Amino acid sequence: MNLRFVEAFHWAASLRSVTRAAEKLHITQSALSSRIASLEEELGVVLLDRRDKQFRLTVAGQRFQTLAQRLLEVQRQVKEEMGGTGGGAGRPVVLRIGAIESVVHSWLTGWLQEMRAANPDFELELTVETSPVLVDQVRRGAQDLVFAAIPAADAGGVRTRAMAPMPMGFVGRADLHTKRRYGLSDLAGHDLLTFQRGSQPHQALLQMFQESGLPLRRVHAISSISAMVQLVEGGFGIATLPVAVAEQLAKRLSLRVLRSDAELVPLPLHASYREDPSSQLTESVLDSALDYVARQRPSGKPRMTSPPARR
Repeated sequence: MNLRFVEAFHWAASLRSVTRAAEKLHITQSALSSRIASLEEELGVVLLDRRDKQFRLTVAGQRFQTLAQRLLEVQRQVKEEMGGTGGGAGRPVVLRIGAIESVVHSWLTGWLQEMRAANPDFELELTVETSPVLVDQVRRGAQDLVFAAIPAADAGGVRTRAMAPMPMGFVGRADLHTKRRYGLSDLAGHDLLTFQRGSQPHQALLQMFQESGLPLRRVHAISSISAMVQLVEGGFGIATLPVAVAEQLAKRLSLRVLRSDAELVPLPLHASYREDPSSQLTESVLDSALDYVARQRPSGKPRMTSPPARR
């Protein structure tokens, strides 16, 4: 029995879509359908109900999906026992990872450098998107592992692990926002920039000022950290950003984390991945990410920079 045919059927059944399964395996839909048809011919049963456009497994298909998972798990175990990489001779191990910008601008690069050093055959497909888009992609099987601000809750075949939240801080332009400490009333007098409308940082910021009873000047919802930083550098306002991101950017840009009496709610972070015969590989990759993050300098409280000396 050709395990490539078994794999094609498994992914079509898991993702409930021939199109998504073909994307996952990097083959055409016709090639994937051909593999499933060959498997059906070999087994002498019909696995997919093709009577209408709705994806549906036959009774035999439902039974074989359980067996297919066992076969692919045995294949993975054999490759591990025999020292195989899981990709075959000369073939890199491809991992599709999705991440929000806060992760990209903080620890993602350092972790991937470690990954490449430890796994020379590692090949990356990286997608940077908002949390709702990433969660939808991992649910559909378009991503193997995503780092997002929301969990992939109630999604069949998807597991989620909570990660350490990212402390948030107010970030201004170093030579413009020079006060030694900013109270809520000071911040209310500036245009404030935060993440897209409806996101946790956006809602937390509005709630903070609503509870204080202070009127806000303006709150701008920006979906891109790069755009937010450019606006801060241009003197447009003060942004709310993860402290780790601000500290990285401040090494090369004119930014500073402002001392403030106001404590922002940390940005939650969740890692979600599909549970399938290759999930142990994904889990080991996730474990390395968690280990890398744990080894970084903890930013339990924002590390504030002093304003530039006045001349």
